[in-house]
Amino acid sequence: MSEQEIVCEDLNLALDDLRRKGFRLDVIYPADDPHSAVLSNGDSTIRLTTRPEAGEPTSELPAFQPGFVLTCAGNAAGEGRAGMLYRDLIPDRLGGRYIASHITIPEGGPVADWVHFHRIAAQVLYVARGWVRVVYEGQGAPFVLNAGDLVLQPPEIRHRVLESSNGLEVVEIAAPALHATFADHEMRLPNGVSDPARDFSGQHFLRHIGSGTPWTIFNGGEARETGLLDATDGLIEARTVRPGASSTIDFSAHRGELVFGFVLDGSAVVDYRDPFTVGLGDAFVIPPDEPWRLSSMSADFGLLHVTTAQLD
Repeated sequence: MSEQEIVCEDLNLALDDLRRKGFRLDVIYPADDPHSAVLSNGDSTIRLTTRPEAGEPTSELPAFQPGFVLTCAGNAAGEGRAGMLYRDLIPDRLGGRYIASHITIPEGGPVADWVHFHRIAAQVLYVARGWVRVVYEGQGAPFVLNAGDLVLQPPEIRHRVLESSNGLEVVEIAAPALHATFADHEMRLPNGVSDPARDFSGQHFLRHIGSGTPWTIFNGGEARETGLLDATDGLIEARTVRPGASSTIDFSAHRGELVFGFVLDGSAVVDYRDPFTVGLGDAFVIPPDEPWRLSSMSADFGLLHVTTAQLD
């Protein structure tokens, strides 16, 4: 078996050239801004990279480095995997522990995706606008995720994005920040197996349908809970939050790691040390062990709120 590394200037052009020569894509990373890929053709393996000095994904979780983050809407998005546009919501990655991306597909239709999986500790996707049709290993026929819906992608579950509406917007949160996308050339989805209760490294696939979930009282506001806490055995929790009877929504100090918010609609003031105003498309991270509050919320305000326990 021969192995070769090729340093190129344009990864997409180099990928197209090798595919024309009969090579198939086995691995690509990172998803938000791909710079490296592994392809094979029989006994030949080629690693393409535009950044030979960059580190490779490992199974080790980088040490969590807590901090405050505020990322405003309007930041430039770059082209990521399968032609999707990615906007980085946690630029410092909290020490490489977490990545959060605002993924968009401006012009809908079929998505140039393939059956793949990730070796990750956690991965959650929430549809903020539009719809997307997806298919997952052991979960039956393809289905549509609409605005307000969420999926938990447990470690190594095979899946594929099939098509989307115009203006699709998805918020994705994953750990670790640097992880690879592995192609599965053997599996075809749907795979004809129904196994919704399958255990994936202590997690279970979850499809949360927002429109079918009632609003409940939450710390002065209202929330749609997702069931993530049970599906991940206490690892991740997520909810959609909106104003309620009170003029504020209080959040106690979180005894874990990630405290993440993404503004789905409207505007509000986040009272954390020095208060700041957030609006549509803004994202923020509050350090753990710090209380905070939402106030001055517009009537249409909506927030995706995600927290994690200690991943170790």
